[in-house]
Amino acid sequence: MEKVFVIGAGGHAKVVIDAIEKAKLFEIPFLVDDDASLKGKNIFGYPVLGNRTDLAALAKEIPGHGCFVAIGNNLVRIRLEHWLKTRGFRPVTAIHPSAQIARGVRIGINTVIMAGAVINSDATVGTSVIVNTAAGVDHDCLIGDGTHIAPGCSLCGSVTVGPRTLIGAGTTVVHGVTIGSDVIVGAGSVVVENIPPNVIAMGNPARAVRDNRPESQP
Repeated sequence: MEKVFVIGAGGHAKVVIDAIEKAKLFEIPFLVDDDASLKGKNIFGYPVLGNRTDLAALAKEIPGHGCFVAIGNNLVRIRLEHWLKTRGFRPVTAIHPSAQIARGVRIGINTVIMAGAVINSDATVGTSVIVNTAAGVDHDCLIGDGTHIAPGCSLCGSVTVGPRTLIGAGTTVVHGVTIGSDVIVGAGSVVVENIPPNVIAMGNPARAVRDNRPESQP
C-alpha cells in the first residue's frame, strides 16, 4: 500500500485515521503535528514524529510524499493543503468504506468522506472538505473548498455551499439554496433561503444573526 503521512493528531485526526485504515488503500507511517507536546507520543499506534519544520527530513521515508491534512479548522486545513502542495507533497482523498458515493460525483484532494455519509449523483465536493459522519449531500450539490458539513446534516438537491463554510451538526438545507463563503450555520438549523457570505446564521428558519468577518470578532 502507498504510504501517506497525516498532519494532525487531535480528535478529528483520529476519525480520519480510522477511515484510512478501514479503506485499506494507504499505510500511515507517522503523524505530524505542530503541538510540540505531542512529539514522541503515539496516536492509535502511530508515532508523532515532529512538526511541519521537520517534514523535509521525514518525507525521505515516504516514496511519493503522500499526505492528508486532518485538521478540523477550515481555514487552517486549506492553508496547510496549499502549503504542502507548494513544497512537493501530494495530498490524497480519504473515503470511509461505509460511505455511499453515487455515479457522477466529483471529490477533490485532501477531502474526507466519513462513515455513513451519502453523496448523491452529480454532486461536486471540493478540496479539503469534511463530509462528516452520516451527513447527506444530495444530487447536483456544489460544496466549496475547505468546507465542513458536520455530522447528521442533510443537504437537499442542488444546494451550493461556498468555500470555508461550516454547516453545523444536524442542519437541514432545502433544495436549491445557496450558502455563501465563510459562513457558520448553527447546529440544528433549517435553511430555507439563501444566506450571504461572511455571516453567522442559525434557527428555524435560519437567519443571519451577526457578521463573521475577522475584523468583526470580539
